[in-house]
Amino acid sequence: MGEVKSLTQGEAEERAGLLDVQRYDIAVDLTDLPTGPVVRTVSTITFTCARPGASTFVDAAARVLGATLNGRELGPAAQGRLPLDDLAESNVLVVECEQADTREGAGVHKAVDPADGEVYLWMTFEPDQARFVWACFDQPDLKAPHAFTVTAPTGWTVTSNSGAAQTEAAGSSTVWKFAPTPPLSPYNTVVNAGPFHQVRRSVGEYDLGLYCRRSLAAVLERDADKLFTVTAEGLQFFGEQFGMPFPQSRYDQVFVPEFGGAMENFGCVTWADVHLRRNPPTPSEDELQARILLHEMAHMWFGNIVTMRWWDDLWLNESFAEFAANWAAASATRHTSAWARHLTDQKLEAYLADQGPVSHPIRQPIRDVAQAMSIFDAITYPKGASVLRQLQVYVGEEAFRAGMTSYFSRFAWQNTTLQDLVDELRAASGKDLDAWRAGWLETAGTDRFTLEFAAGQPVLVGQGPAGAPRPQVLAVGAYREQDGTLVREAQQLVEVEAARTPVDLPAGADFYLLNDDDLTFASTRPVASAEVAGKLPTTIARAVAVSSIWDALLAGEVSAGQTFSGLLAALRVETVPSIAETYLTLAANVTELWSPAAHRERQAEELAEVCRDLAGQPALRAAALRTLVRVGTDVEELIGDDIELRWRALVRLSELGVDTGPAVSDLLASDPDPDAKARAFAVRAAAPDAESKAEVWQALANREVPLGAVRSVTTAFWRPGQDELLAGYGEKYLALLPTIHAGGMIPGLYYTEGMFPLFGQDQEFVDRALAATKADLAPVVASTLLGRADEVSRMLRARNRE
Repeated sequence: MGEVKSLTQGEAEERAGLLDVQRYDIAVDLTDLPTGPVVRTVSTITFTCARPGASTFVDAAARVLGATLNGRELGPAAQGRLPLDDLAESNVLVVECEQADTREGAGVHKAVDPADGEVYLWMTFEPDQARFVWACFDQPDLKAPHAFTVTAPTGWTVTSNSGAAQTEAAGSSTVWKFAPTPPLSPYNTVVNAGPFHQVRRSVGEYDLGLYCRRSLAAVLERDADKLFTVTAEGLQFFGEQFGMPFPQSRYDQVFVPEFGGAMENFGCVTWADVHLRRNPPTPSEDELQARILLHEMAHMWFGNIVTMRWWDDLWLNESFAEFAANWAAASATRHTSAWARHLTDQKLEAYLADQGPVSHPIRQPIRDVAQAMSIFDAITYPKGASVLRQLQVYVGEEAFRAGMTSYFSRFAWQNTTLQDLVDELRAASGKDLDAWRAGWLETAGTDRFTLEFAAGQPVLVGQGPAGAPRPQVLAVGAYREQDGTLVREAQQLVEVEAARTPVDLPAGADFYLLNDDDLTFASTRPVASAEVAGKLPTTIARAVAVSSIWDALLAGEVSAGQTFSGLLAALRVETVPSIAETYLTLAANVTELWSPAAHRERQAEELAEVCRDLAGQPALRAAALRTLVRVGTDVEELIGDDIELRWRALVRLSELGVDTGPAVSDLLASDPDPDAKARAFAVRAAAPDAESKAEVWQALANREVPLGAVRSVTTAFWRPGQDELLAGYGEKYLALLPTIHAGGMIPGLYYTEGMFPLFGQDQEFVDRALAATKADLAPVVASTLLGRADEVSRMLRARNRE
């Protein structure tokens, strides 16, 4: 078909002003899939036109086999668009399509389980990939009910948005007829199919379902109680906070192979089944699973029930879902330290992004959908979530809740803009939010706060990206040392309206913690020392101290060694296992990626010793041993019956030059994981051997590594101390960039980030990579490349600092 054009905002506005879509009736034929690649669809679209006689187009990026408008045959599609001329007031459009690229194409994917050869199919459409499967008006503000009829091989299960389907036999196939959905944007819809294993449970008024491929049935059964518990907790919490229960009795979650992340399809969330951990999950993995579950659930309201009008308000989806996931986790589940985890994980990524070349306002003009793909990033997600938490503090939780309730009541099943939300929150709080909106949502960059003293009294001094700091409320804590620890003796909530704000706290405290309780998004100085990080009394206070140290590392103000010491100090006293696990990961990252080569061995030995101590704590044993095999040298003694640990140990042994071939063969024979072969790729990738590196690189370039394993394999590929072996891969990487986004947004992001050289290159290469962002690359590739190059440049600076 050649080039597929991206929809511009102007085109979307024109089409939305012209059309009103009444409904979609979509027939999907999956009967070719057990042996072939083809999905066939017939999309029947009923719509009206405000100006009879006008012309427009329908999005149709699959191969169009035939099309009629009001019974009149239409000409061929071009650039993913089928022209529609001489529209009537009421119209019926019928388009038959065929999509044969179900391995590497966008929107729809056929996966074959290596464990048993069973075939599974999933669809995912954000931001505009429904058009690659069936004809539609693929923009968020043309919402309509969708009624799916799916013909699938008998023995398969089909899931979609509206829950249970009526089924009837049709020869060797089964026809699944789903009731019409509520009005949804095309990207909120889904069809998944395959011989799924299913677990169901009724909780209150809800019928909850979990699905996975058959080879992972035992893992799903193990985790089902936990998943059902968090699902029920989330549905209750969001229904209460938003004043609107989820409006459908059935809520399904489908775990599928070769998927990236998770997608919030209304009533039928799709997950990458790597989130069904083959080994019992660690506390950090357990919490991550809960937060993802709650994030996708929050989208039922933010994105599905109320949808942004255009992609410039993507934050109305993603920032809110990320904020709401942490809010719900901390308030309604056992994961009460979710905000501390947010700070020590994703928020650190946001601080990096917001102080580098990829920084952009949370809300910004988006010319077309291709550009929208580039802002599914750390600004839109964790910074946006942090800003919304600040908004909740700024207006007060009660007013925030009232504003949300009014917002959903007024705009259910409609499309909104930022102004609609601001109006509801202003009415609920009585606060003028214009300055807040301009500062936080329409201005890029990070505020910075320091503390000065005037006549012995503390004064908060702020600097914003454009001068004065943004309007915000943050906390300052005064701590006094007592018996070797710091005890908070007072805390002051400070409403910032100017560059200097007096703080009503006692003078002479031993330590003042800026942004105590992490209520805002800002850099703070002076940097907490390692000694302070280890003395602060609470998980969130320690997390704030660690984040200030990490932020200073990114800025080149402290060394990797100082950062490492701060992490270990906090780690030694941390009581929340999921946060301690995050510190272990950060400490290992500093050792491998940020520290000068001369310091790595000493830091690795020190971290290994801490891991041996922590391995005595049952809740931390798995995480401590995983980090130990990552940085240690006496790895053989740790290889036991834990298959996960054995794979990780083999990666480390391979990196150390040990011949792991026989051990890998033995483990492949005994590991029931259907994706065990991907683990073998990681072992091969780590080897200090030119042939192994070339083989794995080619497998990545040819997309032979499952998407869910790309990050683990590329992490194993880029190992410290292998610079000479890795020197030639910079050129190979640059050569891949023009086509690295094949398959859509998620593959583009994963491959661009993971395959970027971390070793074997110098600043000159990084500069060339930065220059490549100005070439004709897909926007998601260019933005990911820009961020990764900036981060690696900072790593190189840290490695060169003694």
